[in-house]
Amino acid sequence: QVQLVESGGGLVQAGDSLRLSCAASGLTFTFYTMGWFRQAPGKEREFVARINWSGGNTYYADSVQGRFTISRDNAKSTLYLQMNSLKPEDTAVYYCAAPQVMFRNFEKPSDYDYWGQGTQVTVSS
Repeated sequence: QVQLVESGGGLVQAGDSLRLSCAASGLTFTFYTMGWFRQAPGKEREFVARINWSGGNTYYADSVQGRFTISRDNAKSTLYLQMNSLKPEDTAVYYCAAPQVMFRNFEKPSDYDYWGQGTQVTVSS
C-alpha cells in the first residue's frame, strides 16, 4: 500500500522560508516522478512542481518559479520542497503525490493516483 506523509508546514511571515518533506513507502520510489500540489480555501488544487524519477528534470508553476525548489533523495524515499521568499498568496494546504505510471512526467492533478494527507502552510503579511 502506497503511503505519502508530508511534514514541515507552519505559520510564517512574508519573506520567510519553509522546507516541506514527503516520506514515501509502498512503492519503488526511484521509478516515479513525484509532484507537489497545493489547495487554498475555495480554490481548486493546483500544480506547484514536479521532479522526474532520477531528479534530473524539474518543472515549476510560473507562480513559484525562482522561489521554490523541488528535490528528492531516492536513497531515503523522500521528496522535498524548499520554499523561499514566501508570499501570503502561497497560503494553502500542500500535498505530495505520485502517479501509478512509471518513468513518465505529469503536471495535472488527475494524472496522479496517490496523495498524502497534506500539510498547512500559512504566510502572514
